[in-house]
Amino acid sequence: MALYSDKVMDHFRNPRNVGVIEDADGIGEVGNAKCGDIMKIYLKIDNDMITDVKFETFGCGSAIASSSMATELIKGKPVAEALQLTNKAVAEALDGLPAHKLHCSVLAEEAIKSALKDYYDKNNIEYDHTLFPDCVSCGHGCDV
Repeated sequence: MALYSDKVMDHFRNPRNVGVIEDADGIGEVGNAKCGDIMKIYLKIDNDMITDVKFETFGCGSAIASSSMATELIKGKPVAEALQLTNKAVAEALDGLPAHKLHCSVLAEEAIKSALKDYYDKNNIEYDHTLFPDCVSCGHGCDV
């Protein structure tokens, strides 16, 4: 059995939505001190819909694939639906990740939530704070 699925390899070799949105409505950046991966997500939101999403990722192939897949899963979706995205959904959409690489899908989820929180904060939109755990206490080694 191959270590990585065909979908992981495809999203690594041909990542979708790479880049920067200069006038982004929300920006989220997270990192993992243990492995050195850093993900930055940019969101463009109009009428509560994610109309565009881009990412920049410094990390391994699993981190790039997770970022790419996560952006594909939320693009064109309502903010409320994007907020429900889980690392499990990202990993499943990639047809799985090796156990020692699951943290990459966790980072993708956290980067999206960080960008959504930034959007809410910039626009003074009230939100449920429990949806955005304090990264210092989340246990995933985030430090960015």
